[in-house]
Amino acid sequence: MRESVSAVFVSPRSVYFIKRQNYLPVFPGYYATPGGKVDKSDSSEVLTGDIWPAGISPQILHALIREIKEELDFDLIEAIEKNIVLSIDDIGLAITPEFNPYRFKNYYFKISLSSEFNFVVDNNEAEFGEWNTPQALLQKFLEGSILAVPPAITLLKTFSQNLFHNTPINMTLPYDPEIEVPMIESINGVRQFLPLSNTFPPANRTNSFIIGDGEDVNSPKLLIDPSPKDELELEKFLKSVDKIGFDKIFLTHHHPDHYQYANVIAKKYKVGIELSRDTYERIGASYFEGIDLIFRAEGDVVTKSIGQNIRVYEVPGHDEGQLALAPENLNWFLAGDLIQTVGTVVIQAPEGDMGKYFRTLERIIKLNPKNLIPSHGIIVGGIHKLEETLKHRQLREDQIFNLSVAGKNISEMISTIYAGLDVKLIPYAKRTIEAHIKKLKEEKKL
Repeated sequence: MRESVSAVFVSPRSVYFIKRQNYLPVFPGYYATPGGKVDKSDSSEVLTGDIWPAGISPQILHALIREIKEELDFDLIEAIEKNIVLSIDDIGLAITPEFNPYRFKNYYFKISLSSEFNFVVDNNEAEFGEWNTPQALLQKFLEGSILAVPPAITLLKTFSQNLFHNTPINMTLPYDPEIEVPMIESINGVRQFLPLSNTFPPANRTNSFIIGDGEDVNSPKLLIDPSPKDELELEKFLKSVDKIGFDKIFLTHHHPDHYQYANVIAKKYKVGIELSRDTYERIGASYFEGIDLIFRAEGDVVTKSIGQNIRVYEVPGHDEGQLALAPENLNWFLAGDLIQTVGTVVIQAPEGDMGKYFRTLERIIKLNPKNLIPSHGIIVGGIHKLEETLKHRQLREDQIFNLSVAGKNISEMISTIYAGLDVKLIPYAKRTIEAHIKKLKEEKKL
Protein backbone atom coordinates (compact mmCIF):
# COMPACT_ATOMS: atom_id res chain seq x y z
CA MET A 1 0.00 0.00 0.00
CA ARG A 2 1.40 3.39 -1.01
CA GLU A 3 1.58 6.36 1.34
CA SER A 4 0.31 9.79 0.30
CA VAL A 5 -0.27 13.26 1.70
CA SER A 6 -3.03 15.86 1.44
CA ALA A 7 -2.69 19.56 2.18
CA VAL A 8 -5.87 21.06 3.64
CA PHE A 9 -5.32 24.80 3.26
CA VAL A 10 -7.61 27.05 5.28
CA SER A 11 -7.87 30.80 5.69
CA PRO A 12 -9.85 32.51 8.47
CA ARG A 13 -13.06 32.05 6.42
CA SER A 14 -12.46 29.45 3.71
CA VAL A 15 -10.93 26.15 2.64
CA TYR A 16 -9.09 25.32 -0.59
CA PHE A 17 -10.19 22.45 -2.85
CA ILE A 18 -9.18 21.38 -6.35
CA LYS A 19 -11.11 19.46 -8.99
CA ARG A 20 -8.90 16.68 -10.31
CA GLN A 21 -8.63 16.30 -14.08
CA ASN A 22 -11.02 13.75 -15.60
CA TYR A 23 -8.20 11.91 -17.37
CA LEU A 24 -6.18 11.06 -14.25
CA PRO A 25 -5.84 7.33 -13.48
CA VAL A 26 -6.63 7.80 -9.77
CA PHE A 27 -9.89 9.46 -8.64
CA PRO A 28 -10.52 11.30 -11.93
CA GLY A 29 -12.86 14.27 -11.68
CA TYR A 30 -13.04 14.22 -7.88
CA TYR A 31 -13.10 17.30 -5.66
CA ALA A 32 -10.15 16.92 -3.30
CA THR A 33 -7.44 18.69 -1.37
CA PRO A 34 -4.04 18.99 -3.11
CA GLY A 35 -1.49 16.25 -2.54
CA GLY A 36 0.01 13.08 -3.88
CA LYS A 37 2.19 10.02 -3.33
CA VAL A 38 5.20 9.80 -1.06
CA ASP A 39 8.29 9.02 -3.15
CA LYS A 40 11.33 6.99 -2.18
CA SER A 41 13.40 10.06 -3.08
CA ASP A 42 11.68 12.24 -0.46
CA SER A 43 14.22 13.27 2.17
CA SER A 44 14.41 11.78 5.66
CA GLU A 45 16.11 14.87 7.06
CA VAL A 46 14.49 16.04 10.29
CA LEU A 47 12.72 19.39 9.97
CA THR A 48 13.34 21.84 12.80
CA GLY A 49 10.84 24.22 14.34
CA ASP A 50 7.74 23.94 16.52
CA ILE A 51 5.35 24.38 13.58
CA TRP A 52 5.80 20.81 12.34
CA PRO A 53 3.35 18.24 13.81
CA ALA A 54 5.00 15.80 16.19
CA GLY A 55 5.19 12.08 15.53
CA ILE A 56 5.17 12.36 11.74
CA SER A 57 7.96 10.82 9.67
CA PRO A 58 10.25 13.45 8.09
CA GLN A 59 9.81 11.70 4.74
CA ILE A 60 6.04 12.29 4.94
CA LEU A 61 6.58 15.99 5.68
CA HIS A 62 9.10 16.38 2.86
CA ALA A 63 6.56 14.75 0.52
CA LEU A 64 4.02 17.35 1.68
CA ILE A 65 6.47 20.17 0.90
CA ARG A 66 7.28 18.72 -2.54
CA GLU A 67 3.67 18.02 -3.56
CA ILE A 68 2.54 21.52 -2.60
CA LYS A 69 5.33 23.01 -4.68
CA GLU A 70 4.58 20.76 -7.68
CA GLU A 71 0.80 21.19 -7.66
CA LEU A 72 0.38 24.79 -6.43
CA ASP A 73 3.81 26.40 -6.94
CA PHE A 74 3.75 27.22 -3.23
CA ASP A 75 6.98 27.15 -1.22
CA LEU A 76 5.88 25.94 2.21
CA ILE A 77 9.23 26.59 3.92
CA GLU A 78 9.38 30.15 2.59
CA ALA A 79 5.74 30.76 3.56
CA ILE A 80 6.51 29.63 7.11
CA GLU A 81 9.46 32.02 7.31
CA LYS A 82 7.28 34.91 6.08
CA ASN A 83 4.53 34.09 8.63
CA ILE A 84 2.05 33.35 5.83
CA VAL A 85 1.60 29.93 7.44
CA LEU A 86 0.19 30.21 10.95
CA SER A 87 0.12 26.52 11.86
CA ILE A 88 0.37 22.99 10.48
CA ASP A 89 -1.75 20.33 12.18
CA ASP A 90 -2.07 16.58 11.75
CA ILE A 91 -5.81 16.18 11.30
CA GLY A 92 -6.11 12.52 10.46
CA LEU A 93 -5.25 9.44 8.46
CA ALA A 94 -7.46 7.79 5.85
CA ILE A 95 -6.75 4.29 4.54
CA THR A 96 -8.44 3.44 1.25
CA PRO A 97 -10.68 0.38 1.79
CA GLU A 98 -9.67 -2.95 0.25
CA PHE A 99 -12.41 -2.87 -2.39
CA ASN A 100 -10.78 0.08 -4.16
CA PRO A 101 -8.11 -0.87 -6.74
CA TYR A 102 -6.14 2.28 -5.83
CA ARG A 103 -5.18 1.92 -2.17
CA PHE A 104 -3.35 4.56 -0.15
CA LYS A 105 -2.55 5.41 3.44
CA ASN A 106 -3.21 9.13 3.20
CA TYR A 107 -2.03 11.68 5.77
CA TYR A 108 -4.09 14.89 6.05
CA PHE A 109 -2.42 18.10 7.21
CA LYS A 110 -4.34 21.28 7.95
CA ILE A 111 -2.24 24.28 6.89
CA SER A 112 -3.69 27.51 8.27
CA LEU A 113 -2.82 30.66 6.31
CA SER A 114 -3.18 34.28 7.35
CA SER A 115 -5.31 34.90 4.25
CA GLU A 116 -6.35 33.27 0.98
CA PHE A 117 -3.31 32.70 -1.23
CA ASN A 118 -3.44 32.90 -5.02
CA PHE A 119 -2.05 29.45 -5.85
CA VAL A 120 -0.82 28.60 -9.36
CA VAL A 121 -2.51 25.29 -10.11
CA ASP A 122 -0.74 22.59 -12.13
CA ASN A 123 -3.30 21.99 -14.89
CA ASN A 124 -1.89 18.53 -15.54
CA GLU A 125 -3.30 17.54 -12.16
CA ALA A 126 -6.24 19.86 -11.55
CA GLU A 127 -8.90 21.38 -13.77
CA PHE A 128 -9.13 24.26 -11.29
CA GLY A 129 -8.79 25.18 -7.63
CA GLU A 130 -11.03 27.35 -5.50
CA TRP A 131 -11.22 29.01 -2.12
CA ASN A 132 -14.71 28.66 -0.73
CA THR A 133 -16.46 28.30 2.57
CA PRO A 134 -16.80 24.68 3.70
CA GLN A 135 -20.54 25.28 3.96
CA ALA A 136 -20.75 26.30 0.28
CA LEU A 137 -18.67 23.32 -0.87
CA LEU A 138 -20.73 20.95 1.26
CA GLN A 139 -23.89 22.41 -0.27
CA LYS A 140 -22.54 21.63 -3.76
CA PHE A 141 -22.12 18.03 -2.66
CA LEU A 142 -25.61 17.89 -1.16
CA GLU A 143 -27.01 19.19 -4.46
CA GLY A 144 -25.34 16.26 -6.22
CA SER A 145 -23.13 18.47 -8.34
CA ILE A 146 -19.68 17.35 -7.16
CA LEU A 147 -17.89 14.01 -6.87
CA ALA A 148 -15.76 13.39 -3.77
CA VAL A 149 -14.30 10.56 -1.69
CA PRO A 150 -15.80 10.05 1.79
CA PRO A 151 -12.82 11.58 3.70
CA ALA A 152 -13.22 14.82 1.72
CA ILE A 153 -16.89 15.00 2.67
CA THR A 154 -15.97 14.27 6.30
CA LEU A 155 -13.55 17.21 6.20
CA LEU A 156 -16.20 19.55 4.80
CA LYS A 157 -18.75 18.46 7.40
CA THR A 158 -16.23 18.96 10.20
CA PHE A 159 -15.09 22.39 9.00
CA SER A 160 -18.68 23.46 8.35
CA GLN A 161 -19.20 23.08 12.07
CA ASN A 162 -15.85 24.53 13.11
CA LEU A 163 -13.25 25.85 10.66
CA PHE A 164 -10.73 26.03 13.51
CA HIS A 165 -10.83 22.29 14.20
CA ASN A 166 -7.20 21.11 14.38
CA THR A 167 -7.18 17.60 15.91
CA PRO A 168 -7.33 14.19 14.17
CA ILE A 169 -10.66 13.38 12.52
CA ASN A 170 -12.01 9.85 12.18
CA MET A 171 -12.06 9.23 8.43
CA THR A 172 -12.48 5.44 8.48
CA LEU A 173 -15.30 4.11 6.32
CA PRO A 174 -17.95 2.96 8.83
CA TYR A 175 -18.53 -0.70 8.02
CA ASP A 176 -17.74 -4.08 9.56
CA PRO A 177 -16.61 -6.50 6.80
CA GLU A 178 -17.64 -9.47 8.93
CA ILE A 179 -21.33 -8.58 8.94
CA GLU A 180 -21.99 -6.07 6.11
CA VAL A 181 -20.80 -4.88 2.71
CA PRO A 182 -19.20 -1.48 2.13
CA MET A 183 -21.32 1.48 1.06
CA ILE A 184 -19.99 4.80 -0.23
CA GLU A 185 -21.76 7.91 -1.45
CA SER A 186 -19.30 9.77 -3.69
CA ILE A 187 -22.25 11.58 -5.32
CA ASN A 188 -25.01 12.61 -2.96
CA GLY A 189 -28.14 10.55 -3.55
CA VAL A 190 -26.26 7.67 -5.21
CA ARG A 191 -25.57 5.09 -2.50
CA GLN A 192 -23.09 2.59 -3.91
CA PHE A 193 -22.91 -0.86 -2.31
CA LEU A 194 -20.05 -3.19 -3.18
CA PRO A 195 -20.94 -6.84 -2.54
CA LEU A 196 -18.66 -9.62 -3.72
CA SER A 197 -20.26 -11.19 -6.80
CA ASN A 198 -19.77 -13.96 -9.35
CA THR A 199 -18.50 -11.61 -11.99
CA PHE A 200 -15.83 -11.62 -14.68
CA PRO A 201 -12.21 -11.23 -13.45
CA PRO A 202 -10.34 -9.06 -12.65
CA ALA A 203 -13.47 -7.53 -11.11
CA ASN A 204 -14.81 -9.40 -8.08
CA ARG A 205 -17.67 -7.07 -7.13
CA THR A 206 -20.74 -5.78 -8.92
CA ASN A 207 -21.89 -2.36 -7.79
CA SER A 208 -25.42 -2.19 -6.47
CA PHE A 209 -27.08 1.16 -5.87
CA ILE A 210 -29.99 2.74 -4.07
CA ILE A 211 -31.29 5.92 -5.70
CA GLY A 212 -34.48 7.88 -5.12
CA ASP A 213 -35.59 10.39 -2.51
CA GLY A 214 -38.26 8.06 -1.11
CA GLU A 215 -40.54 10.96 -0.26
CA ASP A 216 -43.65 9.81 -2.12
CA VAL A 217 -44.92 7.46 -4.86
CA ASN A 218 -43.11 9.55 -7.49
CA SER A 219 -39.71 9.12 -5.84
CA PRO A 220 -39.42 5.46 -4.79
CA LYS A 221 -36.07 4.16 -3.60
CA LEU A 222 -34.77 1.79 -6.29
CA LEU A 223 -32.36 -1.01 -5.43
CA ILE A 224 -30.31 -1.52 -8.59
CA ASP A 225 -28.66 -4.81 -9.62
CA PRO A 226 -28.57 -6.76 -6.32
CA SER A 227 -26.26 -9.73 -6.98
CA PRO A 228 -24.15 -10.90 -4.01
CA LYS A 229 -22.16 -14.04 -4.78
CA ASP A 230 -23.67 -16.41 -2.20
CA GLU A 231 -26.03 -16.62 0.77
CA LEU A 232 -23.46 -15.35 3.25
CA GLU A 233 -22.77 -12.28 1.11
CA LEU A 234 -26.53 -11.87 0.62
CA GLU A 235 -26.99 -11.69 4.39
CA LYS A 236 -24.29 -9.02 4.68
CA PHE A 237 -25.72 -7.14 1.70
CA LEU A 238 -29.25 -7.02 3.13
CA LYS A 239 -27.96 -5.85 6.50
CA SER A 240 -26.34 -2.93 4.70
CA VAL A 241 -29.23 -1.94 2.42
CA ASP A 242 -31.70 -2.21 5.31
CA LYS A 243 -30.08 0.90 6.78
CA ILE A 244 -31.51 2.91 3.88
CA GLY A 245 -34.45 0.81 2.72
CA PHE A 246 -35.88 0.42 -0.78
CA ASP A 247 -39.27 0.26 -2.49
CA LYS A 248 -38.48 -1.49 -5.80
CA ILE A 249 -35.73 -3.38 -7.60
CA PHE A 250 -34.33 -2.23 -10.94
CA LEU A 251 -32.23 -4.47 -13.21
CA THR A 252 -29.91 -2.95 -15.81
CA HIS A 253 -29.55 -6.15 -17.86
CA HIS A 254 -29.72 -9.93 -17.88
CA HIS A 255 -26.19 -11.06 -17.00
CA PRO A 256 -26.26 -13.14 -13.78
CA ASP A 257 -23.78 -10.93 -11.91
CA HIS A 258 -26.46 -8.22 -12.03
CA TYR A 259 -29.52 -10.10 -10.79
CA GLN A 260 -28.37 -13.24 -8.94
CA TYR A 261 -30.59 -12.77 -5.86
CA ALA A 262 -33.05 -10.23 -7.23
CA ASN A 263 -36.05 -12.61 -7.11
CA VAL A 264 -35.21 -13.79 -3.57
CA ILE A 265 -34.96 -10.20 -2.36
CA ALA A 266 -38.15 -9.14 -4.18
CA LYS A 267 -40.16 -11.91 -2.50
CA LYS A 268 -38.61 -11.36 0.92
CA TYR A 269 -39.40 -7.62 0.90
CA LYS A 270 -42.61 -7.90 -1.18
CA VAL A 271 -41.44 -5.42 -3.80
CA GLY A 272 -41.68 -5.39 -7.60
CA ILE A 273 -38.93 -5.49 -10.22
CA GLU A 274 -38.42 -3.04 -13.09
CA LEU A 275 -36.46 -4.10 -16.18
CA SER A 276 -36.50 -4.12 -19.96
CA ARG A 277 -38.67 -6.67 -21.76
CA ASP A 278 -35.54 -8.06 -23.42
CA THR A 279 -33.96 -8.68 -20.01
CA TYR A 280 -37.12 -10.43 -18.85
CA GLU A 281 -37.16 -12.72 -21.88
CA ARG A 282 -33.47 -13.62 -21.62
CA ILE A 283 -33.67 -14.44 -17.91
CA GLY A 284 -36.95 -16.34 -18.35
CA ALA A 285 -40.45 -16.02 -16.93
CA SER A 286 -40.01 -18.72 -14.28
CA TYR A 287 -37.39 -16.62 -12.44
CA PHE A 288 -39.98 -13.87 -11.84
CA GLU A 289 -42.91 -16.07 -10.82
CA GLY A 290 -45.03 -14.35 -8.18
CA ILE A 291 -43.29 -10.97 -8.58
CA ASP A 292 -44.92 -7.79 -9.90
CA LEU A 293 -43.04 -6.53 -12.96
CA ILE A 294 -42.85 -3.20 -14.79
CA PHE A 295 -41.18 -3.12 -18.21
CA ARG A 296 -39.12 0.01 -18.74
CA ALA A 297 -37.98 1.67 -21.97
CA GLU A 298 -36.29 4.79 -23.30
CA GLY A 299 -37.51 8.01 -21.68
CA ASP A 300 -39.44 6.49 -18.76
CA VAL A 301 -39.22 8.37 -15.46
CA VAL A 302 -38.59 5.82 -12.71
CA THR A 303 -38.02 8.01 -9.64
CA LYS A 304 -36.66 11.34 -8.41
CA SER A 305 -33.28 11.99 -6.78
CA ILE A 306 -32.56 15.33 -5.10
CA GLY A 307 -35.71 16.55 -6.84
CA GLN A 308 -34.50 15.56 -10.34
CA ASN A 309 -36.50 13.15 -12.51
CA ILE A 310 -34.46 10.00 -13.21
CA ARG A 311 -34.97 8.80 -16.78
CA VAL A 312 -34.25 5.54 -18.57
CA TYR A 313 -31.80 5.31 -21.48
CA GLU A 314 -31.58 2.26 -23.71
CA VAL A 315 -27.88 1.42 -24.14
CA PRO A 316 -27.49 -1.72 -26.27
CA GLY A 317 -24.16 -3.09 -27.40
CA HIS A 318 -22.83 -5.04 -24.46
CA ASP A 319 -26.33 -6.41 -23.94
CA GLU A 320 -29.35 -5.83 -26.16
CA GLY A 321 -31.71 -5.08 -23.27
CA GLN A 322 -29.37 -3.00 -21.12
CA LEU A 323 -30.85 0.12 -19.52
CA ALA A 324 -29.04 3.10 -18.05
CA LEU A 325 -30.34 5.80 -15.68
CA ALA A 326 -29.60 9.51 -15.35
CA PRO A 327 -31.14 12.65 -13.82
CA GLU A 328 -32.43 15.28 -16.22
CA ASN A 329 -29.53 17.61 -15.38
CA LEU A 330 -27.07 14.78 -16.28
CA ASN A 331 -25.03 15.28 -13.12
CA TRP A 332 -24.41 11.55 -13.41
CA PHE A 333 -25.04 8.67 -15.79
CA LEU A 334 -25.44 5.16 -14.36
CA ALA A 335 -24.06 3.20 -17.30
CA GLY A 336 -24.19 -0.44 -16.17
CA ASP A 337 -21.69 -2.48 -18.17
CA LEU A 338 -21.36 0.10 -20.93
CA ILE A 339 -17.94 0.83 -19.41
CA GLN A 340 -15.87 -0.53 -16.53
CA THR A 341 -13.14 0.99 -14.43
CA VAL A 342 -12.03 -2.52 -13.44
CA GLY A 343 -11.39 -4.86 -16.38
CA THR A 344 -12.81 -4.72 -19.91
CA VAL A 345 -16.36 -4.86 -21.26
CA VAL A 346 -17.05 -8.06 -23.21
CA ILE A 347 -19.01 -7.74 -26.47
CA GLN A 348 -20.19 -11.11 -27.72
CA ALA A 349 -23.12 -12.75 -29.51
CA PRO A 350 -25.98 -13.30 -29.13
CA GLU A 351 -26.72 -10.38 -26.77
CA GLY A 352 -23.78 -8.20 -27.77
CA ASP A 353 -23.42 -6.17 -30.96
CA MET A 354 -20.26 -4.18 -31.71
CA GLY A 355 -21.97 -1.78 -34.11
CA LYS A 356 -24.60 -0.90 -31.50
CA TYR A 357 -21.89 -0.63 -28.85
CA PHE A 358 -20.02 1.98 -30.92
CA ARG A 359 -23.22 3.93 -31.54
CA THR A 360 -24.19 3.83 -27.87
CA LEU A 361 -20.78 5.12 -26.79
CA GLU A 362 -21.03 7.93 -29.35
CA ARG A 363 -24.50 8.84 -28.12
CA ILE A 364 -23.51 9.08 -24.45
CA ILE A 365 -20.39 11.08 -25.33
CA LYS A 366 -22.67 13.61 -27.07
CA LEU A 367 -24.90 13.75 -23.98
CA ASN A 368 -21.75 14.72 -22.00
CA PRO A 369 -22.84 13.70 -18.48
CA LYS A 370 -20.87 15.22 -15.62
CA ASN A 371 -19.96 11.87 -14.02
CA LEU A 372 -20.09 8.22 -15.13
CA ILE A 373 -21.18 5.41 -12.82
CA PRO A 374 -20.08 1.89 -13.91
CA SER A 375 -21.22 -1.47 -12.60
CA HIS A 376 -17.65 -2.49 -11.82
CA GLY A 377 -15.15 -0.08 -10.27
CA ILE A 378 -15.33 3.50 -9.02
CA ILE A 379 -17.34 6.43 -10.31
CA VAL A 380 -15.34 8.67 -12.66
CA GLY A 381 -15.68 12.29 -13.70
CA GLY A 382 -16.67 13.33 -17.22
CA ILE A 383 -16.70 11.33 -20.45
CA HIS A 384 -12.95 10.72 -20.80
CA LYS A 385 -13.39 7.01 -20.01
CA LEU A 386 -16.02 6.71 -22.76
CA GLU A 387 -13.82 8.51 -25.27
CA GLU A 388 -10.81 6.34 -24.43
CA THR A 389 -12.94 3.19 -24.66
CA LEU A 390 -14.24 4.17 -28.09
CA LYS A 391 -10.74 5.06 -29.28
CA HIS A 392 -9.36 1.72 -28.03
CA ARG A 393 -12.14 -0.23 -29.72
CA GLN A 394 -11.54 1.62 -32.99
CA LEU A 395 -7.81 0.82 -32.86
CA ARG A 396 -8.64 -2.83 -32.20
CA GLU A 397 -11.05 -2.84 -35.14
CA ASP A 398 -8.40 -1.33 -37.43
CA GLN A 399 -6.03 -4.16 -36.44
CA ILE A 400 -8.68 -6.78 -37.16
CA PHE A 401 -9.51 -5.18 -40.50
CA ASN A 402 -5.87 -5.14 -41.59
CA LEU A 403 -5.31 -8.75 -40.49
CA SER A 404 -8.50 -9.85 -42.26
CA VAL A 405 -7.40 -8.18 -45.49
CA ALA A 406 -4.07 -9.96 -45.09
CA GLY A 407 -5.93 -13.28 -45.01
CA LYS A 408 -5.36 -14.12 -41.34
CA ASN A 409 -7.87 -16.37 -39.55
CA ILE A 410 -9.19 -15.70 -36.04
CA SER A 411 -6.61 -17.91 -34.30
CA GLU A 412 -3.81 -16.02 -36.04
CA MET A 413 -5.41 -12.71 -35.10
CA ILE A 414 -5.52 -13.75 -31.42
CA SER A 415 -1.81 -14.64 -31.52
CA THR A 416 -1.00 -11.24 -33.00
CA ILE A 417 -3.38 -8.96 -31.09
CA TYR A 418 -3.51 -10.77 -27.76
CA ALA A 419 0.02 -12.17 -27.50
CA GLY A 420 0.57 -13.77 -24.10
CA LEU A 421 -3.13 -13.77 -23.19
CA ASP A 422 -4.20 -16.14 -20.42
CA VAL A 423 -5.54 -19.28 -22.11
CA LYS A 424 -8.76 -19.00 -20.06
CA LEU A 425 -9.51 -15.64 -21.72
CA ILE A 426 -8.96 -16.80 -25.31
CA PRO A 427 -12.67 -17.69 -25.86
CA TYR A 428 -13.62 -14.10 -24.95
CA ALA A 429 -10.97 -12.69 -27.28
CA LYS A 430 -12.34 -14.90 -30.06
CA ARG A 431 -15.87 -13.62 -29.53
CA THR A 432 -14.67 -10.01 -29.45
CA ILE A 433 -12.91 -10.47 -32.79
CA GLU A 434 -16.02 -12.12 -34.22
CA ALA A 435 -18.10 -9.13 -33.05
CA HIS A 436 -15.74 -6.72 -34.81
CA ILE A 437 -15.76 -8.79 -38.01
CA LYS A 438 -19.57 -8.86 -37.96
CA LYS A 439 -19.64 -5.06 -37.64
CA LEU A 440 -17.14 -4.63 -40.48
CA LYS A 441 -19.22 -6.88 -42.73
CA GLU A 442 -22.46 -5.07 -41.88
CA GLU A 443 -20.75 -1.81 -42.81
CA LYS A 444 -19.55 -3.47 -46.06
CA LYS A 445 -15.91 -2.85 -45.17
CA LEU A 446 -15.10 -6.54 -45.46
